[in-house]
Amino acid sequence: MSAEISSMYIRGKAALAVNKPVEPVPPGWAWVLLSDIARQETGHTPSRSHPEWWGGDVPWIGIRDAGLHHGGVIYETLQTTNHLGLANSSARLLPKGTVCLSRTASVGYVTIMGRDMATSQDFATWTCSDALLPEFLLKALMAEGENLRKFGKGTTHTTIYFPEIRALHICLPPFAEQKRIVAKLDALNAKSARARTELARIETLVARYKQAVLSKAFSGELTKDWRNGRTGLVEWRTLPLDQLVADGPTNGWSPKADGASSGLKSLKLSATSSGKLRLDAETIKYLNQNIAGNSKYWLLPNDILIQRANSLELLGTTVLFDGPPREFIYPDLMMRIRADDAKANPVYLATYLNSDPARSYFRAHATGTAGNMPKINGAVVRGTRIPTPPLAEQHEIVRRIESAFARIDRLAAQAKRALELVGKLDEAILAKAFRGELVPQDDSDEPAEKLLERIRAERAAAPKVKRSRGRG
Repeated sequence: MSAEISSMYIRGKAALAVNKPVEPVPPGWAWVLLSDIARQETGHTPSRSHPEWWGGDVPWIGIRDAGLHHGGVIYETLQTTNHLGLANSSARLLPKGTVCLSRTASVGYVTIMGRDMATSQDFATWTCSDALLPEFLLKALMAEGENLRKFGKGTTHTTIYFPEIRALHICLPPFAEQKRIVAKLDALNAKSARARTELARIETLVARYKQAVLSKAFSGELTKDWRNGRTGLVEWRTLPLDQLVADGPTNGWSPKADGASSGLKSLKLSATSSGKLRLDAETIKYLNQNIAGNSKYWLLPNDILIQRANSLELLGTTVLFDGPPREFIYPDLMMRIRADDAKANPVYLATYLNSDPARSYFRAHATGTAGNMPKINGAVVRGTRIPTPPLAEQHEIVRRIESAFARIDRLAAQAKRALELVGKLDEAILAKAFRGELVPQDDSDEPAEKLLERIRAERAAAPKVKRSRGRG
């Protein structure tokens, strides 16, 4: 492998650069060639044609391992090699504490070895000297984030090549300050991790809350106060869907795709899979077809669409169509029904059909298998039992559901924004750390330049030791 060093200058956004910047640094800090304070190496993959070189007591880090342990310490790997694998390849046994950076394929995964390990050739590794805390290097690499790709070449498949790796410089604080920075970042990261965990729970809580609202809605509890004091109300009944619709269920039409870029617009199954109607380039296809203006396949506002075939998880997904009239048709994998306005509010009906009880009923009556796209037929849909209050109460239930959902959606949106802000806060904290602004500086700390001078002198005086690949 050539020892070429890049002559390019690429400034990172934090404490790293390809070749040395000339900008001022915080007091006591110094730009230093990374390979001067950390032994830089790479790994190798023992031949797969020799199974006896695989399996053993030497953990071997691949890209998947780095992804699973990004930002932390790795102790176990998905694959292991052994001393035969090391002896018959360019793989090296690297010591605990070595920092690994994925430089090909998925650029930017960073981890620290928790024990002696080997790596594939997809990594650059640094075994730190007494001048550099491995955890500080790890956090400096993570602070660059996606910006690490600037150090590489290629667009679709970026690779950071070794000439650039050999020219990497790091802005180095005093060793004591490195420890303070790492400790502070760890403490702050722990807090942000807890915040992320709690905020991520909001999505699950939102789904549970909405189902609780629907449960109360369709049991009559949600509008119990509304009924009090009203006279002449008809009792709730449980009716088959067949008695509440004016038309349908009718299967859609799926002519063979012809690659048209304009013409007849047909929904794809994905237009309703989220439980909300989507009308965009990803959920609509064009067909070079013509159909009559009175065709049963045209969709009208307040039509109810049900997925009659899909995975069990998505089977029966129901949405209310609120798009323009006679502009879209629907595919064969959907059914369309139209509510009888004298008996059922279309929103009420669609909301119940997409609730847990109705979806469970659809799944229970599906034909086919998970591997053969489960389906429901018209008879199953017509037989769906619907809790049916008077029409006036249906309207009130819809109003209350929409009001409750709007409130919880606002809270969910706030939680999502807060989660995004936590990520930005982490970036801001890392930026401060590598500008020397996160922790107080101590005049008694040995400056980085002094530390480097002392280490160079110690190295010059030390006897040369031959390095081997393995343990013998």
